Order: sequence, then structure tokens, then C-alpha cells
Amino acid sequence: MTTSPSLRVAPEVAAAVAAGRPVVALESTIISHGMPYPQNVQMALEVEEIVRRHGAVPATIAVINGVAAVGLSGADVEHLGTAEHVLKATTRDLPYLLATGATGATTVASTMRLAAMAGVRVFATGGIGGVHRGATTSFDISADLTELARTPVAVVSAGVKSILDIGLTLEYLETVGVPVVVNGSDTFPSFYSRTSGFAAPRRLDGPEAIARHLHATWHELGLTCGVSIANPIPEEHEIPADEIAGVIEQALTQLDEHGVTGQEVTPFLLAAVVERTGGRSLDANLALVRHNAATAAEVAVALAVMAR
Repeated sequence: MTTSPSLRVAPEVAAAVAAGRPVVALESTIISHGMPYPQNVQMALEVEEIVRRHGAVPATIAVINGVAAVGLSGADVEHLGTAEHVLKATTRDLPYLLATGATGATTVASTMRLAAMAGVRVFATGGIGGVHRGATTSFDISADLTELARTPVAVVSAGVKSILDIGLTLEYLETVGVPVVVNGSDTFPSFYSRTSGFAAPRRLDGPEAIARHLHATWHELGLTCGVSIANPIPEEHEIPADEIAGVIEQALTQLDEHGVTGQEVTPFLLAAVVERTGGRSLDANLALVRHNAATAAEVAVALAVMAR
């Protein structure tokens, strides 16, 4: 664990890490930028409870008034869910937040970095960022991918967000040497859907098999990269890939019409998809986040047992 006056690790999280007990990191962008209040706060607290029920300690991560916090209080979560001007912060934004005393909700990339500093190795989120469609001219590639290449944290997600170019994202992850496994499927998922048209780079079945992979990655081989664990959305909650594809194309057209760029692209597209699906995509998003939290906790428990 890294010690710094600007890193605040909740006592419960610090004690669990020190004792080798399972901990699961959780991001905070979903609270401040993912859904409206009070649903955002309710969801954040529910996900923490899911992690607990499956045997691990939750560590929701954010920067609160210039302090990087690993493990939030209920008041912190409420603040993130209601405050205005909470920045969406990737890794490069962390120095700015600390230097100015600002508050920021962490993305996948910055959550990974702060989790690693606190000694937390397993992280649950909804979906990871990736190579954006049209990146051959825009060069829009998520910092989540470069963080996966250099930070030893396992990220349990429902795959690459389906608004992105999944094929190019998988190619990028291969190029930078990030192991990508799919839990229980031969097909790589696409966030809202269990299929994407791409084969699973590697398939593993269940938390024990995934934990063995993580142990081999970091302890036997000494690799310093992260691991992407794609966890398909439960079948009863998915939106079929052929159905969601048309919705995404319409959202992309709307994006171009509005001239949205940079960090606002993903929130804009996700909101447009929610609108065009009459809220079904939000229901699917909530379901997959719950599923990923449970799976991540089970992986963290298995990894803690293996490390003893």
C-alpha cells in the first residue's frame, strides 16, 4: 500500500488489505454521471451491500475535496450523488484534483490507479472504455486501456461498452499485452448483450479459475499489467445485439449532429441509448453492475484464499 497524505484509505479497507482479506474496488462515475438522484445513491449503496453479501469488503473510490478516498462514507456517496460540478476524472485529472482541492468521480482508469495504491487488486464496474468508432481519424482511445496495460488490477465488467469499436479495442489490448478472459462463455460480450460477434480471447469458468489466472499473472510471472475479465450480462436482462445495434447507430448520428467530443462522448451516447430504448438500457445497466459486483467479490474471495 502506498502511503500519502493525499490518499485516505477507510479503516475497514486498510484492515482488510493488511490482513489479506478480500476487497473489491468500485468506481464513482456511475454515481455522479451515470444516473439521476436518488437512484444513483441507492445503486451505489446497493452494490456495496452486494459485495459484502458475497464475502468481500467494498471500497468505493473518489476524490473528495482534494483527497483521494478509497472507501467512502454514506455522506461521501450522498455528496457525489447530489453535488454540482463534480468532475469526471481519469488518471491524468488526479493531480489537478489534489492540487486544487476539487472533488472528482473516478473512471475505470483512475479507480484502478487509486485501488492499486491502496493494495486492492479486484475492481467491479459496468463496462470498460475502449477504442471509439472513428478513432482512425479522431484518435479517441480510452485511458482505461493504457491503465490496464500498466496497473495490476483485475477489472470485472460486462465487456467493452457497445457504443465503442469492440474489435479494435480487443486488438489494442492484445498489442499492449493485457490478458482478456471471458467468464463462462466462448463469445466476448458487448455490455447490453451477451454476444458481440467476436470470440472470447480466452475462456475461464468461475471465480476459482479466474483467481488462478490472476495468481499466475502477478505472483508466478510477475507481470505488472491489469487483467480484463468480461462477465456477460445475465440472459434475462440482456438486450439482443441486433436490436441494440440500430439504437446505437441512431445515437452516434445524434452525437455528430450535436458536435459532442472528448470526455462527454460516452455520457452523451449512453443517455441517448437510454432515451431511445425507453429506459430498458438503464435497467440492463443496473442488472449487469449488480452481477459484476457479485462476481468480483467471489473472485476476490478466491484470490485471497489462494494467496494464504
